[in-house]
Amino acid sequence: MTALILLVQVGLPLLLLSWLAFWPAGSVLGWLAQAAGVAAILFALARIAQWAVPVWWSPWAYGALWLVLVILGLDALSARPMLPTGIGGWVMLALSLGLLGVGGWSGWQAMAGRALPPVAVVDIANPFGPGNFLVGHGGSNPLVNGHMRTLDETIARFRQWRGQSFAVDFFGLGPFGLRARGWRSADPATYAIFGARLYAPCDGTVVAAEGDWPDFEVPQEDPVNRLGNHVILHCGEAWIVLAHMRQGSVTVVPGEAVVPGTLLGEVGNSGASTEPHLHIHAQRPGTAEAPIAGEPLALRIDGRFLVRGDRLRGRDW
Repeated sequence: MTALILLVQVGLPLLLLSWLAFWPAGSVLGWLAQAAGVAAILFALARIAQWAVPVWWSPWAYGALWLVLVILGLDALSARPMLPTGIGGWVMLALSLGLLGVGGWSGWQAMAGRALPPVAVVDIANPFGPGNFLVGHGGSNPLVNGHMRTLDETIARFRQWRGQSFAVDFFGLGPFGLRARGWRSADPATYAIFGARLYAPCDGTVVAAEGDWPDFEVPQEDPVNRLGNHVILHCGEAWIVLAHMRQGSVTVVPGEAVVPGTLLGEVGNSGASTEPHLHIHAQRPGTAEAPIAGEPLALRIDGRFLVRGDRLRGRDW
């Protein structure tokens, strides 16, 4: 997985930028298509990829490099013919247009994930205490929200998890925008979000609360007890589920009334979590046997429908 991340999020952007810098097309039309094709792919990667590794600002750095190369390349356009003059030039034009098409379509699909899905929307307050957080999964398109695969009713096991279909996953951001100390540390305590305090984001009642499951070393997980340590709140007509909390940190019990700002616990790495993060979603009430099988609802946090790549600042409750 690490090798794939490096290939797609570091190798591919640098290869495309090098192509534009050192092998520019020999015609005006070819160069314009080349620059546009590279831009389209970089934009699509910026919207689709999870920028926890490398850091979240990497796409901005790639975009700045692209802009510099375009400005430098404009000076040479006047010396080039308008159309390609050889077979190589036409092949490069076709390749550039292909990149433009693929990148443009993919980027448009990712941006479509910013639209609210056709379900009821639940508004809650920011559940985090102080800190900075990055959305790893979120939105209304499978390209930016992997949870949406549980909407597939043909897969029986997904029916038990259907309520999480529009969930939001958060990583933490530490110094320099890094999510952790080290590239892929096994120690969950080295991740910026581990131990972040969580507070009730709504008026409601605690439906369920578990806090005894262990926090795993990265990338181990528990595929059976998927929520791990968690709190489920009944707020209005919806359940709000906060999962993968830290062992021993949960401070509420079933039946307890909460108000916005009631301390619930801390973020951990329990359940089906391959590295520390907060999973939060809204759904219609489930059952004791299938607590997250209720119909999924869209979730707005502080008025924002959060999508992969968005950032959220915690608050002082």
